[in-house]
Amino acid sequence: MKRGQFAGVGAVALGLMLTGTPASPQSRPPTEGPAGDGSPAWFLQGSFPDPGGRTIVDPDGTVTIVPRSEAGGYRTAAAGTPPCSHSPICGNRLGRRRQELQRVQWEQTLGYTFTYPYSLPPGLGGVPAVALDSRDNLWVFQRAEAGKPQLFKFDPDYRPILEVALDVIGYQDKAHGMAADAEDNVWITATHGATVMKISPEGELLLTIGERGRRGDWDEARGQRRLWQPVMVAFAPNGDVYIAQGHGNESPNDTDSDDPANNLGASRILHLDKNGNFINQWYGNEIGQGKFNSAHGLAVDPTNGDVWIGDREDYRIVVYSGDGAFLRTIQMRNLVCALYFDSHGQPWMASGQDGQFLKLDRNGKVLGAIGNGMGIGTGQFTEASYWVMDKQDNLYAGDTSVGRVTKMVAPE
Repeated sequence: MKRGQFAGVGAVALGLMLTGTPASPQSRPPTEGPAGDGSPAWFLQGSFPDPGGRTIVDPDGTVTIVPRSEAGGYRTAAAGTPPCSHSPICGNRLGRRRQELQRVQWEQTLGYTFTYPYSLPPGLGGVPAVALDSRDNLWVFQRAEAGKPQLFKFDPDYRPILEVALDVIGYQDKAHGMAADAEDNVWITATHGATVMKISPEGELLLTIGERGRRGDWDEARGQRRLWQPVMVAFAPNGDVYIAQGHGNESPNDTDSDDPANNLGASRILHLDKNGNFINQWYGNEIGQGKFNSAHGLAVDPTNGDVWIGDREDYRIVVYSGDGAFLRTIQMRNLVCALYFDSHGQPWMASGQDGQFLKLDRNGKVLGAIGNGMGIGTGQFTEASYWVMDKQDNLYAGDTSVGRVTKMVAPE
């Protein structure tokens, strides 16, 4: 894809909305930068209209967007989720205007190629998350139409070998994050459904955390164990579970709610043991060092157990110790949608609607990039989100707004 292919869409640079009178040439932000200090060159590229899962994907990976009039209301199961209320975050609508952004793109110097070997059942709905087990089976979690399966398992030859039945997990209202633990169980999150579920390798439900459809605060002293917008899970080296909760400025936020079981309304990290028993939790409140507006990305550093949080809308990574002590903040140029540590212990991030996967050092410097930016073409992602890598450094990812899975093949 050529640089600036969508440059006519919007008028924003580096993630900041341009308002008022135009900037003078002397004060206008740069639109590109050279390679240097170990980072590839970067440039700005415009956004692409988000199809929101209204897509049909051909076997070769070609995407066709279905008009809204033809797609119908396939997300009607989420319609009963109450809107944002009672919180000052509700007044911040920048997240709703992301399609007007000019996005930072990094030159691809890592030599990856894009392939589409996985075929999902026909139907609408994006793929927000994938997970790999120890046998290189790929689990795929789809934000599918109500009444259709959402959780699938493929063998290393890309053949479907398991489809988890609806009567096992029910409808996952706003399917979101997924990760495989050391015993090859997969843990899935439903943000609107307010649950995290642990599924066995055979597709059996082993554990449900939270109460379906009743988001709220976890108050261990009162025996109240609810979740509030669970978005992702990650595992400590000893098997403990961390659950990231809260989209921040784009999702329901219930500060000062009339429901006594749901009145904190802050993004948070919940720390449990592998059986779901409470250990700790800590909160963000959007302002200041160690705080976070959104807990969208989540990964545990395998070298020391530190918890990395992707504060998506504030373009930053916030790092805590495994027991919840703030360590540092890393400011980024891209939306921090998802975080991951590869088999070498190297940190990576997915840049969401900026449409790339970025290899980082531990100070947040971008060392390389994979992806052609926001869109539906080859190697593009309308929203690059939770992904996995195998021991050969191949990268597997869905697309939250498109129903396809991309395998990015590492160079030999």
